[in-house]
Amino acid sequence: MDKQLFTGNQVQSNRVLYTPSVFAKSSLIYLQETGELTALKPHVSRREQLNSYLFFIVLDGLGSVQYDNKEVHLRPGDCVFFNCQKPYSHASSTEQLWRLKWVHFYGPNMDSIYEKFLDRGGTWYFTTSEPARYENLLEEIFLTANADSPVRDMKLYEKLVRLLTLTMEESGSHSLISDHQEAAQTKLNDIKKYIDEHFTEKIYLDALSERFYINKYYLTRLFKKQFGASINHYIIYQRITLGKRLLRFTDDSIENISRECGIDDPGYFTRLFKKIEGITPGEFRKRWVK
Repeated sequence: MDKQLFTGNQVQSNRVLYTPSVFAKSSLIYLQETGELTALKPHVSRREQLNSYLFFIVLDGLGSVQYDNKEVHLRPGDCVFFNCQKPYSHASSTEQLWRLKWVHFYGPNMDSIYEKFLDRGGTWYFTTSEPARYENLLEEIFLTANADSPVRDMKLYEKLVRLLTLTMEESGSHSLISDHQEAAQTKLNDIKKYIDEHFTEKIYLDALSERFYINKYYLTRLFKKQFGASINHYIIYQRITLGKRLLRFTDDSIENISRECGIDDPGYFTRLFKKIEGITPGEFRKRWVK
């Protein structure tokens, strides 16, 4: 770890350059660099081909970012989250010099996490409704990186996962509201509640479309965007979760449990269960019920 307070002609920054353990680099989401920057003069920073993901939030002032063939103008409360393998640049405004908090991080599974972020409707720039949550979390990351601890990499991992969770949750929800308005989100919540109450029954997309007065193709796209799974997969996960509960806490046969979960064919239930859990219902019961 290398803590630096740097004042140059263009910026003043307080940052930590962090070197994670071999274990962290092979197994965790790990910190590379974090800090706070105050622009002293208008300036432009350009980078590309970094094995890193960058998140930053604008605390004060104005600026802009160019990424993925798009230029976006930012103000306080705006956030940026993108893959630094692609070329990018960011610049403080000439009128109001900005102040940022940022973190660079990476991990063996970050590419798939970022793909999931985009699949859920996340955008590489968004405006947060609670900037203090991000500011405080980035401060926690900074302080943890500076502190001596035998489990420091694990603590940083926990905080970076919190940042990813918050970013994925907020960016996705803002994207949905921006695209389809709050009424669509309310209707989606009603549809999810209906599925939660009736997933052991036969649920057809056409019937949902008619019941909630929404185009089935539009519904399919919005549901996956909001909840991270298609309607069919969501129903399957609910059924398998119920099946696991019944296998652990009842003596019902697998045939009866299959029917209680809404699946008439026990053989199909067994194949589906193994596909999701990696073991058959009978093996699951033996492992969990002693």
